[in-house]
Amino acid sequence: MHAEGFGHPVQPGRWLARLERHSLGWVTARRAADGTLVGFVNVAWDGGAHAFLLDTVVAPDARRLGIATRLVAEAADGARAAGCAWLHVDFEPHLRPLYLDSCGLRPTDAGLSAL
Repeated sequence: MHAEGFGHPVQPGRWLARLERHSLGWVTARRAADGTLVGFVNVAWDGGAHAFLLDTVVAPDARRLGIATRLVAEAADGARAAGCAWLHVDFEPHLRPLYLDSCGLRPTDAGLSAL
């Protein structure tokens, strides 16, 4: 799902190892009928007060059903339960309505440098 959602080749093993090493946790969504994975978000953290949403993705045939909004809400609940005080996310402009309107995050100033 990650490869499909972000347009890169499948990387067996490497991605899962990174996920397990650097994540506070992750949230998934599955179809009730057959258990097929239709949504995912990784919750990374700094080991303290800051959690970060990474790689939010929903299968193309399951988009616009509120799945991403629910994934983010569950991720926020999990981060809060782990003692985090802040939830960060970077996103492309077309995702602004999702994160700011549907999920209730607020815009902040941030910096970015391409490495």
